[in-house]
Amino acid sequence: MGFFSKLFNGLKKTKDAIASKISYLFKGELNEDFYEELEFALISSDMGVKAVEEIIAELKSIAKKKHIKQAEELKQELRNVMAEMLKDESKDLEYPCLITFVGVNGVGKTTAIGKIANMYKNQGKSVLMVAGDTFRAAASDQLTEWSKRVGVRIVKYSEGTDPGAVVFDGITSAKAKGNDVVLVDTAGRLQNKSNLMDELKKIDKIISNKWEYNTRNYLVIDATTGQNALSQVEIFNQAIGIDGIILTKLDGTSKGGIVFAIKKEYNIPIKYVGVGEGVDDLQPFDAEEFANNII
Repeated sequence: MGFFSKLFNGLKKTKDAIASKISYLFKGELNEDFYEELEFALISSDMGVKAVEEIIAELKSIAKKKHIKQAEELKQELRNVMAEMLKDESKDLEYPCLITFVGVNGVGKTTAIGKIANMYKNQGKSVLMVAGDTFRAAASDQLTEWSKRVGVRIVKYSEGTDPGAVVFDGITSAKAKGNDVVLVDTAGRLQNKSNLMDELKKIDKIISNKWEYNTRNYLVIDATTGQNALSQVEIFNQAIGIDGIILTKLDGTSKGGIVFAIKKEYNIPIKYVGVGEGVDDLQPFDAEEFANNII
C-alpha cells in the first residue's frame, strides 16, 4: 500500500467525523449561516478556536475577492487555506544531525524512533540510537529490539544509569564512527513533572555543549488525546523548545484536527504522522495531502 493510500485510510475516522458535520453545508448558498455552522463544526472537530477563526476569516476574504456565491465553490478554497496553515516553513535538516525525542510514556515514542531509524537507514544514512530512557528497563529493551530489526547501532547502559552519561557517550561514539543521524530516546515519566523536565534540560545542555552539528527536539504525541495534547506541547516547549511534532495513532482517532490547533497555538510544524502499526506506517507529514484527505 502506497503512502497516499495509507494516509487516506489512516485519516478515515477524522475525515468521517468532519464530513458528518460539514458535508451538507456545501450544498447551498454562501451566507453568514454557512460560516457560522462551518465554524462550529470545525471547532467541534478539535481544530481549536484560534485556528478555526483564522480559517473562516480567510475564507470570507477569498469569497469576497473571487465573488464566490455558492458554498460548493468554496470547498477547494477551504482545503487550500488549511494546507497553507499547516505548511512547514522550517529549514530542511542537514547532516550530521541529532534528534532528541521527548513525550510522556505510552505515546509510542520508542516505536517512532525505531521507524524513523528505519526510514533514514533506507535513505542510506548511518544511524545511531541512544537509549537515554534509563528509568525503565523496558524502554532500553524495546529500543534494542528495534536496533536489531532495522540494523542500526545502539548505545545503551543498564537501568538506573545517569541518562546524561549515556547521551554523552552516545555523541562521542557517533562522532568517532561518523554517523549521519543520532536518535536519542528520553524518559517520559519520573517521580513528578518537575523532575522529568529537569532531566530533559540536563540532557539538552549536554547535547548543546557536546554536539556542534544540527539538532532537533521532536515531541511525540498520541493523537487520541485530542485537545489534551496542547498542554503537553506547552510543558515540553517551555522546558527545552520543541522543533517538531510526531503524531502517533492517527489511524485510531477522529481527533486529527488537533494538528491545526498545535500549529496555530505554537507555530510548531507536524513532522511525522503514524497511520498504522507497520514499520513503514510512520510517514513524513504532507500538509496538502492531509487537508485534501480530511475535506
